[in-house]
Amino acid sequence: LTGTSREQRAFQYLLAHAIPGDPHHILQTFDQWCYHCEHLSCVGPDKGRIVERVLLEQAPLRVLELGTYCGYGTVLLAQGLPPGARLYTIEGDPRHAAVAEKVIRLAGFSEQTVELIVGPSEEVIPRLREKHGLMNANLVFMDHWKRCYLRDLRLLESHQLLAEGATILADNVLFPGAPHFLQYAKTCGKYHCKVHRASLEY
Repeated sequence: LTGTSREQRAFQYLLAHAIPGDPHHILQTFDQWCYHCEHLSCVGPDKGRIVERVLLEQAPLRVLELGTYCGYGTVLLAQGLPPGARLYTIEGDPRHAAVAEKVIRLAGFSEQTVELIVGPSEEVIPRLREKHGLMNANLVFMDHWKRCYLRDLRLLESHQLLAEGATILADNVLFPGAPHFLQYAKTCGKYHCKVHRASLEY
């Protein structure tokens, strides 16, 4: 009725209630909106704790996120980066990317720390090294279309964009599910697999 999207309404709420430059408060305010106003398919606080734990354990210097959406996961990842690390995030929908860009900058992250790349992942991934300077990623967070998980993992492999010992963290592989990705990860012999049990966001 308002002519604005749910994502834009969430950003307006952030502008009114969140503390600029405080990533933790940005995420808390996002959570308040999603719990009490409108549901957004963000990572959310429960699964967010898994992401935070992985970041703390791995301290990755080069992180790739597939599926920026509103920027919730991007802010979550960026606030856990060690000094000097860089995050590359890819979003295929220009409207979502426009909201995410504002969220990321509101949280206080510069383009030197977080680079948002707009375009389909299958087109962006092959250009990451040449165009964006990503030699390889220590951590990849997949939270885009589940049907693209396997295709994009294979693209990362074929373009040698995974650092030795890299971690792939993939959301929602059981529901709504990414069965082909899961089967490949478990049977190809390249990965040690662990499933983290979590509730749906919000």
